[in-house]
Amino acid sequence: MNAAHAHDAHHDEHPSGMTRWLFTTNHKDIGRLYIGFSIIMFLVGGILAMLIRTELLKPQLLFSPELYNQIITVHGLVMVFAAVMPATTGLANYLIPMMIGAPDMALPRLNNWGFWLLPPAAVLLVMPFILMLFGIGNGAIDTGWTMYAPLSVQGGLGVDFAIFAVYLMGASSLLSSINIIVTIFNMRAPGMTMMKMPIFVWSWLITAFLLIAVFPPLVAGVTMLLADRHFGTHFFNAAGGGDPVLWEHLFWFFGHPEVYILLLPTTGIMPHILSTFSRKPVYGYKAQVYSFWAIGVLSVVVWAHHMFTSGMPVAAQLYFMYATMAISIPVAILFFCWFATIWQGSMTFETPMLFALGYIVLFGVGGLTGLILSDAVADQQYHNSYFLVAHFHYALFGGPVMGIIAATYYYLPKITGRMYNETLGKWHFWQTLIGFNLTFIPQFFLGIAGMPRRIPDYALQFAHLNMLSSVGAYILGSAQLLLVYNLIQVMRGVGKKATTQVWEGAQGLEFTLPSPPPYHTFETQPVIQ
Repeated sequence: MNAAHAHDAHHDEHPSGMTRWLFTTNHKDIGRLYIGFSIIMFLVGGILAMLIRTELLKPQLLFSPELYNQIITVHGLVMVFAAVMPATTGLANYLIPMMIGAPDMALPRLNNWGFWLLPPAAVLLVMPFILMLFGIGNGAIDTGWTMYAPLSVQGGLGVDFAIFAVYLMGASSLLSSINIIVTIFNMRAPGMTMMKMPIFVWSWLITAFLLIAVFPPLVAGVTMLLADRHFGTHFFNAAGGGDPVLWEHLFWFFGHPEVYILLLPTTGIMPHILSTFSRKPVYGYKAQVYSFWAIGVLSVVVWAHHMFTSGMPVAAQLYFMYATMAISIPVAILFFCWFATIWQGSMTFETPMLFALGYIVLFGVGGLTGLILSDAVADQQYHNSYFLVAHFHYALFGGPVMGIIAATYYYLPKITGRMYNETLGKWHFWQTLIGFNLTFIPQFFLGIAGMPRRIPDYALQFAHLNMLSSVGAYILGSAQLLLVYNLIQVMRGVGKKATTQVWEGAQGLEFTLPSPPPYHTFETQPVIQ
């Protein structure tokens, strides 16, 4: 073997077996772990969603109200913390070092630890269901994902499990955020200035700063909640001098930026996909970067629009109403840049492009209905109704989840070295689009008609729209099995071998590497001209 071959063989050496995955510090392995974990948790959250829509298929009581509330609460917590966040973190781990020409993440052992905090947190969320079968406790947390006091102060064992799950997930997110910031600032390839970084890297830089800013107040809140429950304090007990609205402020100071923590990484991936399949350069690079910064800053000063019905003074309602409307401006700039990117482009409609266009439409509906809810007067009518449920599913499924699926199809050939089944991918898109709209459009009308959320039974006048919504949910849920099947086939080595560039017109350092990339990506850093 000559020296060059020996170097290449060493370059692709990697450990194998179970220890590789337990102790790995390789960014691509950890990215795969995050993505695999998020797929499992999407399936768990999806099964819970199917149970919710089965209960609501017609006026009936399959589950007790207590069990129903446990199911909707765990569905929300699993989807936000254990499915969508790990998926975007997995993409960050896999892609950011390759995009900026770094050999790995800056703090690889921290990276490993950040992932392995997540599985125990997921177990803590669902374990109370299992314990209940053995007569221990009264089931999972049943407060809604917002964990509002004083309900959460009085709740059962499931609340304690959820609190400790939040501790673990918070620590995981903070470790990942610190790692991403240090990597981006310190490990870029020579010549890659900040304003030459790919837009996805910029989106995650803002996301990481947001996580560091807003997770500590949530951790402080759940610590106060734990103290109220077990140590005789009265932070949220009005009878003891506390204030239950304090919990709302602590939660929503985290909870509203969390929407953008889920959203920003996928808004960062959109320009890459739209540019590739339009055969045009990204339009408005600087405008999009500045919009990310504006969204990051504004997202932490608008939290109390979730609290318009909590008795806020008029001056506070006016401030939060106008601040919330203001955040639509940088979001609109992103939309206009995406439209300009595809305008008069030589577009083709492969699966990633279909999901990217679906993202624009569905998230657009989520954003426009958010403007309706930002009106302090209109919110009195819509708050806590099914209109709100429809809005945030358009914002969080139509945005982050559609974006994650688009990114999965876009980078799957690069990660696995094999092309997926394009026909199945397109079936997946159309079934998802039809199922999603059939699920949530009726919920807008249910909300306007006055149906409150978090109820397992309802008046007969809501029956037809609920049946439509449940049928849509079954179509939407079954569509995701097509994605799972496509992923399994690709991982089994079925499909055409992917080229280095994968897609005609794809740009970026990651598309100069073989498909799949070698275990050690860059032994010599590239130089950016």
